[in-house]
Order: sequence, then C-alpha cells, then structure tokens
Amino acid sequence: MTHTTPIARQRRHTLYFLDYAKSFAPVFLDTEVDMTAVRDHRHSGVRHSWVSYVLYAAGRVLREHPEANAAVSGRRWPKLTRHDSVHAKLTLDRRLDEQRVVLSAVLPDVHTASLADIQQRLEHYRDADPGQGPEFARVRALHRLPAPIGALAFRLATRSPRGRAKTMGTVAVTSLGHRAVDGFHSVGGTTVTLGVGRVLDRPVVREGKVTVAPVMRLSLAFDHRVIDGAEAADVLTELKAALEEFKSGEAVAG
Repeated sequence: MTHTTPIARQRRHTLYFLDYAKSFAPVFLDTEVDMTAVRDHRHSGVRHSWVSYVLYAAGRVLREHPEANAAVSGRRWPKLTRHDSVHAKLTLDRRLDEQRVVLSAVLPDVHTASLADIQQRLEHYRDADPGQGPEFARVRALHRLPAPIGALAFRLATRSPRGRAKTMGTVAVTSLGHRAVDGFHSVGGTTVTLGVGRVLDRPVVREGKVTVAPVMRLSLAFDHRVIDGAEAADVLTELKAALEEFKSGEAVAG
C-alpha cells in the first residue's frame, strides 16, 4: 500500500534552491587532509568545531582568490561579480515543526574573523530556534507563501550577485562529518562549495614511515562557468595546506 501526500511546506525552500541550482555547471574535486595540527590546537585550549577551522581557512584562502570568490549573473549577456569580502554559508541539520530540514546561515566576513568569532557564530546558529528565532524568520515567511509566489520571491532574492551574497554567501561549507560519512559532493549555490567529511584515524606515510593520524576528506565543487579546474585545484591545495600547517598564532591574529 502506498500513500501520496504533498511535500511538506517546511521543505519548500530546498525545492526553490534546487531549481535555482540547475543553472550551475558543477565539477567536483576532493583531497585528504591530515588534521594533526588542527587536532593539537583543539586540545591546547578552547575546543572548537572541526568546521570552524574549515571556515577560518576558507575565508583566508578565498580572499587570495578573487576569481573564485565571485558570482556569475545573466544568461544572454553573462557578467562576473567579484566580491571583496568572503561570506560563508553554513548548512544546518535542524527540525522545523517536527520536519527534518536543511537550513542555512551566512557568516559574514570570515576572511577577517578570528577562529573564536567563527565558533561563536556557529554555536549561535546551531542553538537558535528554527520555529521562533529571528535568524530563520525569512525562511519561515517563505514557507507561508503559496508555492508559486514563494518560488518567485526566492528567484528575486537571489537574482543579483549582491542579493545572493547576503542569502547564500560567497562560499558554501556543508558537513556530514558527525555521521559515518567520509566524503560527499554538493552544490551550495556559490562558485565554490566545500564538503566536510568525518575526521578519522587513518594510516599516513611520513618520511617513509607509516603512522596513524587524524584524516579528513575535503571535497570542493566549483561552478565551471566562473573558474576552471586549475584555479579550483589551487584553492583546494591551499585549503589543505592551511589546515595541515595550522598554527595557534593565526587564530589569535585573525
């Protein structure tokens, strides 16, 4: 026996986003990151989320790659908008009216924010009430609209690169590392989307010897309309280096 019901209104924003994302031309890369330096920093003082380190590194790396911290608009006469600031969209697994949904939060100016600031913002959004908190008032308003009007409102809000930067950031970071997921690829609505898998002890080779280290799979999806594979590979390589060579002094200097 089967049952057919309308898709829950709490998921409408995801449908609107997926319709928007059809215009992307995604290509996917991934690498493994030795998180020993990050782990040591986590154990040296205040315990930060693994994702906070990725956000911190992404802000610094994307600042040095304005071509990747950009957005395309227009189909017949395409234009490229380069953003001076790096705003990171973070996805959140939450429940809204008992419906499990993906919500997102934009953390502005992660290119200058300290690690502690990023962690504080992350915790703020993780603790916010999806049903009542002002942080998610816009998505709740979108759900209350009739579906055709809601879809139109979403398109209008994301039509301009400036509007997209406020709604979806200039880089997206999504994590499934809290589950048994090593790696995955997704399109987050920005030119560069980072996918964070779990950190797990794995064998690595150092100076010709096998040892055990905490390793994280890091994926990068890029919009081929905006950048090419070489630029995306540079971004991913520099992100890997920033995490593997992380030093506590960088977090203080932020």
